[in-house]
Amino acid sequence: MPRLMLLILIVTLFYATVDRVQGQPGMDASCCSGLTRASLATHNSHDSFITDYEPEANVPEGMVFIPGGEATIGSETGLPVERPVFNTRVDPFYMDKHPVTVGQFRTFVEETGYETFSEKIGDGIVFDHAQARWIIMTGVYWEYPLGKAFGMAPDDHPVTLLTYDDAQAYLKWAGKRLPTEVEWEHAARGITNRDNPYAWGTELMDEGEFMANTWTGQFPQKNLAEDGYLLTSPVGVFGETELGLTDMGGNVWEWTSDWFRSYEDRDSPYEPGAESEKVIRGGSFMCHESYCHGYRVSARSHTPPDNNMFHIGFRGVRDVK
Repeated sequence: MPRLMLLILIVTLFYATVDRVQGQPGMDASCCSGLTRASLATHNSHDSFITDYEPEANVPEGMVFIPGGEATIGSETGLPVERPVFNTRVDPFYMDKHPVTVGQFRTFVEETGYETFSEKIGDGIVFDHAQARWIIMTGVYWEYPLGKAFGMAPDDHPVTLLTYDDAQAYLKWAGKRLPTEVEWEHAARGITNRDNPYAWGTELMDEGEFMANTWTGQFPQKNLAEDGYLLTSPVGVFGETELGLTDMGGNVWEWTSDWFRSYEDRDSPYEPGAESEKVIRGGSFMCHESYCHGYRVSARSHTPPDNNMFHIGFRGVRDVK
């Protein structure tokens, strides 16, 4: 039996047999938006921009210089939350080349003794492929995203099952911060071909090769893993953008610092409340063009800051001084 098909079979059997909390029948299987721990717990336990700054000779290790300039944000042909399109100015900054990995997060934990939200509460949010629905599963956290029966997550994969506060804790230790969603989209669009739907170009596949780790097959019934990965993939395996960034579409959604709201209200005062959610960007291995197409550069999703999900990660940025 081919190795990939064996992996899919093993994961499917695992989800079919593991002891889990029952989910709501027919629940929306969307990638992120509208999905909350509370809802589960109810039944579960354009043109090129002009740069205005020359990068320093010594870019921080593991980071990429993102030049500043005028940025066009949003899409007239995307989902309603991506409109209206607007122009803004972005200062130059440094951005992590790839999402924070399991190995990097382990170093942080070993040096600080940090305990994540998932470890404190004893569970996390994963997608049950066998039943095609989201569930809350016990015993999962950043080091064991499928539980200890399936071993540790590879060090070179994006770290997941972290809340917004978990990501903030790591970045404070690393001397970085989360990007704003404007910074994230500005970096994803790159220097040229700003109208391209993806950070790497115009198509998900190039000469028969997948350019990102996304859902292949019919969502949510079956992920065929035609891109080689059923779940997360090693960072950088699908290549770099023209700026030198990787994983700017697919693999894992990424936390940003912004609260989710309409672009029309972006300049008005905002006081977050109990129902407020954070913007996440980039799409994930759970995304398919038929429902969210989240790996486009302009795509936005949102989720409560305490959602610890197995397809959300993060990367850091640092201001240019």
